[in-house]
Amino acid sequence: MAAMTSPALLPVSRLTLAHQIRDSLVVRIVSGEIAPGERLVETRLAASYGTSQGPVREALRELEAMRMVETRPRRGTFVRHFVQQTLRESYVVRAALEETATRLAMLHGTVPVQALRAEVKAMRAAARAADDNAAARASVAFHRHIIDAAGNELLKLSWEALQIEARTTVTMVAAEVKLTDIARDHAALLKSIEQGDLETACRHARDHQWHYADLPHDAHGHTRPS
Repeated sequence: MAAMTSPALLPVSRLTLAHQIRDSLVVRIVSGEIAPGERLVETRLAASYGTSQGPVREALRELEAMRMVETRPRRGTFVRHFVQQTLRESYVVRAALEETATRLAMLHGTVPVQALRAEVKAMRAAARAADDNAAARASVAFHRHIIDAAGNELLKLSWEALQIEARTTVTMVAAEVKLTDIARDHAALLKSIEQGDLETACRHARDHQWHYADLPHDAHGHTRPS
């Protein structure tokens, strides 16, 4: 898979500043640019991104919620050792949510098939262009369409709380997922939905996430101690 480019030293748009900083730090941590145990100093990060400390602080809070960093009283924020279990657990939860969302959307007849086809097309184009970011955006959008179609706000809030965009980035970097595989897997999931077999489609939605739970989510190919 083509290497993702870290925007670490470039100023970013203030519209989504905290999220862009979060995603940049995710890439830098997973790639090993920022090592486990390294301290993340807000003032230094703010200077490198050309912003104030506010967005950096928000980004670090989100990374802490994802268990990628930890804040130690009177000492600061440090990068945790990258543990496979963190992502595996998130994908297990996500599998349950997306299986339920698929069931609800199919029972309600609200699956936006055309939108899903467009996202699969976008994933294929991203694979041809070796564009990791575009592939990740299309993948997240595909699943968000199904979550929205389920019409269950609590389910949607739970799904959003998993910070899907950032975790997708982590998986793509850490597990070196091939972009062609992403497009193929989503096309297969879409086909099962289009065929109208409720149980098969729900099982496919669940297994799609379980597959990613089983991938080696470690930038160096092995589990590190926590």
